[in-house]
Amino acid sequence: MHKQFTVGLFLMLISASIFAQNLSEQELKIITSIENNNNEAIAFLEKVVNINSGTLNPKGVKEVGAVFKEAFEAINFKTSWIDMPSEMNRAGHLFAETSGNKGKKLLLIGHLDTVFEADSPFQEFKMVNDSIAHAPGGNDMKGGNVIILYALKALQENGLLKNAQIIAAYTGDEESTGKPLTISRKDLIEAAKRSDIALGFETATGFNNATIARRGSSGWKVEVTGKRAHSSGIFNERIGAGAIFEMSRILNEFYNEVRGEKYLTFNPGVLLGGTFVELDDMTSKGDAFGKSNVVAQTAVVKGGLRFISEEQKENARAKMREIVLNNLPQTSAEISFIDSYPAMGPTQGNQDLLNVLSDVSLDLGYGEVLGYDPSKRGAADVSFVAEYVDCLDGLGTMGSGAHTPQETVNLKTIEALTKRAAILIYRLINQD
Repeated sequence: MHKQFTVGLFLMLISASIFAQNLSEQELKIITSIENNNNEAIAFLEKVVNINSGTLNPKGVKEVGAVFKEAFEAINFKTSWIDMPSEMNRAGHLFAETSGNKGKKLLLIGHLDTVFEADSPFQEFKMVNDSIAHAPGGNDMKGGNVIILYALKALQENGLLKNAQIIAAYTGDEESTGKPLTISRKDLIEAAKRSDIALGFETATGFNNATIARRGSSGWKVEVTGKRAHSSGIFNERIGAGAIFEMSRILNEFYNEVRGEKYLTFNPGVLLGGTFVELDDMTSKGDAFGKSNVVAQTAVVKGGLRFISEEQKENARAKMREIVLNNLPQTSAEISFIDSYPAMGPTQGNQDLLNVLSDVSLDLGYGEVLGYDPSKRGAADVSFVAEYVDCLDGLGTMGSGAHTPQETVNLKTIEALTKRAAILIYRLINQD
């Protein structure tokens, strides 16, 4: 969905000031601080966008983390950098926190990495017009990181973070999680166990939408072996069907037998087949060699699976395993799965958080906020903590084209989204 700065949204933001009577004196001071800091926030966003932080560029991820670290320390947050083991090829995570016992204990989630690696041609923040900038990772999700920082900066400037526990957790590998997850998400989960609520600042799906449910994500891989032989004998009893025909059967039956359940999707992302195949699991790059007169002896496919619950995931996996075992003559196949992101279910606690956000939005004059369809959202770090705390996500920037060289961020909405986030945080840390 393309998010451009519309005339209607402009008029809504301009007219929001008439709703000021719904805000407390302290909340009005927060609003003023955000307005005063908005140009600085946009300049900060441009600075961090122009530092490449592709997931597989640990040096760049750490460099972006260092910029945020300095900014958090300037508003009296205690920071720490959590390194990952070198064999994981992941940079690590930045945590910044305050301590206290006032109100709800909050976990604010962002991520420093982007999908644009160091060799990507898309590297630079560039204005398109007075509202829109092309920005690699600006929308997903350096803009959300900036909203967290400047919402907290406004609260700190007004002395409103005293005795509040807030943890800002910026992971360095959200776009491609380090494995095993027991290591790469250990610190995030431990932070959730010390918190009451998690707020995720992934890309907003619309000015008046937020996310109370997200699908989980799982990887899968099918490896097929056939009998290498001259192609003149294919299909006979001794040679059989070959690896590529067997892989074609499996994928076709996945499509016909597993597809169709609400919120369940699966996608084969890379496929290789031939006499010899090499696939690098880390980069998903590979090579294949084969000849038209030789029956293929090997084939491999890697894909992803999306689901709304653990039950749905396991049911789909069971169907896929059954299909893989029903082999064509003289072939064999194996399927393996690797967990990536759990699902974030649509709980009542999440709905209650949405109601608080919607009240904030109404008080600011921005309108009601509704829950977004989880089938249209990808996986995110907030899902790892959904088992432990109530969650709300999609509180980040607006824009379009995330994960593509056309990614944009809408600069005109950052101020309003930061105001809404700051007032939401303020009310939660003052909630019994």
